[in-house]
Amino acid sequence: MKIKSIESFVLADKLDESFYFSQWEYAERRICIVKVTSDTGHVGWGEGYGPAGVIKAGIEHLTPFLIGMNPLETETIWSTMYRRTLDYARRGVLVASISAIDVALWDLKGKILEQPVHLLLGGKKRDFITPYATGMYYTHCNDLGDKLVEEAKLYVEMGFNAMKMKVGLSIEEDVEYVKRVREAIGPDIKLAIDSNHAYNLREAIQLANAVEQYDIAWFEEPLSPECYEQYAELRSKTTIPISGGECEYLRFGFQTLLKSNCVDIVQPDICASGGLTEAKRIAVLASVYGVELIPHTWGTGIAISAALHFVSNLDILPGRLRTPNCLLEYDRTENALREELTSTDMVMKDGKIKISDQPGLGFELNEDAVHKYALK
Repeated sequence: MKIKSIESFVLADKLDESFYFSQWEYAERRICIVKVTSDTGHVGWGEGYGPAGVIKAGIEHLTPFLIGMNPLETETIWSTMYRRTLDYARRGVLVASISAIDVALWDLKGKILEQPVHLLLGGKKRDFITPYATGMYYTHCNDLGDKLVEEAKLYVEMGFNAMKMKVGLSIEEDVEYVKRVREAIGPDIKLAIDSNHAYNLREAIQLANAVEQYDIAWFEEPLSPECYEQYAELRSKTTIPISGGECEYLRFGFQTLLKSNCVDIVQPDICASGGLTEAKRIAVLASVYGVELIPHTWGTGIAISAALHFVSNLDILPGRLRTPNCLLEYDRTENALREELTSTDMVMKDGKIKISDQPGLGFELNEDAVHKYALK
């Protein structure tokens, strides 16, 4: 059995309404997906998180080394990709190219063996995952506070028991918006905040201390991902759990994050940090340090499905009679690529998502949508 072909596509869709966060404004959704076909005719799909055109170039660079390899040998293929890029891409976007191919290979392997990926990862340890709504980005409107409150209420009506909002405009505005959202959703809904590394240490401490009273589930990326020591200091000066890791790559980057006592929650992006093969290793590393793992997820149904299978396989640590809910990021911003590219039976019902037992990652891909949105 051999890999016959690897094809990559950059998909793009202009948004009806642009939105922004502490760093940049989005006017379109753009993503790179990859299709891996075996000589048996089976197909697997993956995606990378990051600049789509650069990820596509990375996939094209790696492809000649992988054609003819056995697609079932995911670790061997991963090692080949890693060694071929080690000298000049130990971190960053080429790792996302590796990730995209690796996710596609797990999907392909599941379809060849007619087994769900969670079984191939070692078995699911939970049948249901609790998604949290990622939204409450900023838009150009007359009263941003009202808009954020209405959006938060909508997520409650949809059945979400947890959600995450953006901060990072200014400390004064952040505190006001967090206060209003908490009052709108009540005390029983988990509420996390994410600044996308907008603040320095002094500002992050000030904001954390100001919003502690609103029962914040975690403060995500409060500081630059380069400032490991500052993360550790911030943790010592707030009761809010600190999270991060979407800008880390490979188990080696996460080892630095964990050794430095930076976070209470580690957040690898499967489609950027090394794929499912490396995410398994990162999960083991996090368990050694006793740190919770909630993956960062942003993209299409391919990324969401990969994360669902991965989370279902995570060890139950610490063990106890009543196992706590395992959370998964569930982006709710406008994204036609997410809505049209895949279909799956893994949908939210009563605030939970049941893990699919379908072969591979458990989705059907709409190739008409690929042709519709692919850049020529």
